[in-house]
Formats: sequence, C-alpha cells, structure tokens
Amino acid sequence: MKEYKVESLIYYSKLTLDSKHIANDSKKEIQEKLDEYAAKGYKFTTSTSTNFGSAIYIHLYFEKDI
Repeated sequence: MKEYKVESLIYYSKLTLDSKHIANDSKKEIQEKLDEYAAKGYKFTTSTSTNFGSAIYIHLYFEKDI
C-alpha cells in the first residue's frame, strides 16, 4: 500500500528584466521540499504547474510505501 502527498507552491511574477526570475527564485524552496519529504521516506514522483493571472502554481507529488 502507498501513501501519497501533494505539496503546492505559489510564485508570483514581478516586473523585471530577468525572464527566468521565477525559476531562479524557486529552486531553493523546491529543493528544500524535496529534501524534507525524502527525510520522511517519500519518493518524488512527478510535478505539474499551472498559471493563473500573475501567479504560477507548482505541485510536487510524493509517495512512500506504508
């Protein structure tokens, strides 16, 4: 049997000349979430992202055997 978890992160676009600012700003927080769930025995399975207005929603999916 498996246990599943979803972690949602939200990032907002800002006025800047750096077109990759969301990717650059989100790397540290995403890595922290990956490390946090790995320490709890979860495996990262996949991710999705959607945008709405000026926000980008990133969903990280994890699973572990129980």
